Amino acid sequence: MSAADVGFSHFDTAPLYGFGEAERALGIAFGGLENITIATKVGLYPPGGSDQGRASMFARKVAGKVICPLSRAIVDLSVKRASLSVEGSLKRLRRTRLDLLLLHEANINLLNSDEWQRWQENFRDKVRWIGVAGPAATVEPFLKSQSPIAQIVQVRDGLTTHEADVVGAAGRSLQLTYGYFSSGAVQNLGEDVLREALLRNSTGSVLVTTRQTHRLATFARIANGSIGREVS
Repeated sequence: MSAADVGFSHFDTAPLYGFGEAERALGIAFGGLENITIATKVGLYPPGGSDQGRASMFARKVAGKVICPLSRAIVDLSVKRASLSVEGSLKRLRRTRLDLLLLHEANINLLNSDEWQRWQENFRDKVRWIGVAGPAATVEPFLKSQSPIAQIVQVRDGLTTHEADVVGAAGRSLQLTYGYFSSGAVQNLGEDVLREALLRNSTGSVLVTTRQTHRLATFARIANGSIGREVS
């Protein structure tokens, strides 16, 4: 709620994040608010599912530090799992329709299949927009092939690495970018990083992550002051 109070209007999540807890928290906070948009994902899932008990989730996180498969994300790009995931996300987010559904680090050869095309059409009443999310190497094939699945592209970017240039190379404007705050070294310079990120992506939304709520108002002020729009 602190983020929304200072002007943030878009939130990014996935069943994988917090073993489903991130979606549940957003559902409690914003489930009935139409002025807040939420993006969630399919393709990567937490081991044990997104609705397991807290004890199981905690045990997997702790034991996973020693036995990696216990906490490693499960990759499943089947339409059956995607269908179940959408229904689960709607329930956790307390919504009747998803604003944006992103295919998490997807494989273009699989997702350009007739099966996935039919799946999109069948879920039009439950998903407003669909797109792809991931690093440049993942989204670039979708851009080059002009895949109809990639209506929206969320891509990792950096102020020095410029991974999101693949979007411009495909003749499209930047939409959703993230990754500017990935290294611990930039955390202390968060305000400067955000200013440069907003200048780099002046046509879409920059995703930011912080555990320090006192930074939210500053981030919102920078976004609205330098670009005249909101951050996510």
